[in-house]
Amino acid sequence: MTNAKLVLRSLNRISLVSKILLAALGVLVFCFASTTTPALAQEQNPPQDQYTPPPPPPPAGAEAQNPPEEQQPPPPSALLSPKQLDDLVGRIALYPDPLLAQVLTASTYPNEIPEASQWANEHAGVKGDALANEIREDNLQWDASVIALLPFPSVLATMASDSAWTQQLGDAVLAQRADVMDAVQRMRRQAYQYGYLRPNAYANVVDNPDDIEILPTNPAYLYVPTYDPFIVYGPPRPGFFVGGAIRFGPAIVIGAAFAPWGWAHPYFAWRTHGIFFDATPWGRAWVNRGYYVHPYAHPFVHRPGPRVERHAPHRR
Repeated sequence: MTNAKLVLRSLNRISLVSKILLAALGVLVFCFASTTTPALAQEQNPPQDQYTPPPPPPPAGAEAQNPPEEQQPPPPSALLSPKQLDDLVGRIALYPDPLLAQVLTASTYPNEIPEASQWANEHAGVKGDALANEIREDNLQWDASVIALLPFPSVLATMASDSAWTQQLGDAVLAQRADVMDAVQRMRRQAYQYGYLRPNAYANVVDNPDDIEILPTNPAYLYVPTYDPFIVYGPPRPGFFVGGAIRFGPAIVIGAAFAPWGWAHPYFAWRTHGIFFDATPWGRAWVNRGYYVHPYAHPFVHRPGPRVERHAPHRR
């Protein structure tokens, strides 16, 4: 009996010690949870005023693979249909090839056209080499294709007076040059088929199997044609004299002094949709429009400093 009581007392003592140990363990677990849980929460959701380092820079070459948004090709919805392009180029499609090349490329700088038109109008009384000298003296800052049109005040006036048309033409040249050139050929073909477009004293019209070229009879003299697109691209009414539908302005003398602005030898490669200045293809397009500079053979080098007016304007 005595042994049984001893055993019972031993068991009670063990049970009491176990309870004490379990209680102490519970307190430790509670304390640990209380101190670590806020830390975890703080780590997962940092305060708003806590500094967050910026992401690392992209790897080298990433910008070339993903060009900036402003240099991305235009969306398909911005492209013009063949009919829209025909209407767009109708007023200039019968220009001689060298002049047309300058107009198409200059239209891609629409913001420069109004000021250039004003300058051309103020200097309309100056011709030939004298005009080229005044262009240099004034240190004009426009693109060479725009400066190339300064001897043609009427052309610049047309572009400046219809800025929406000029903008649309320039965008089309950058985004779909081949389609623009094809539209020019379609309109020329129509004018030729109806008898309006023919060789004359001012321009040599060359009817090739795949294209029609309009070349000056004398490369040093260019004449700007004027015509009504609603007439020359449609069948003539009975008795209408087709020979008088296209008229020409006075001769514009383009000599060697204008070579720095692409007048050495501008021409088209119609089959391959190329525009050439100084035997070098013009490579400006939508994706590189922000930085492309054409490598002219004898480029005009601007002097340091802004544009200046070193002489009295020669207004009309």
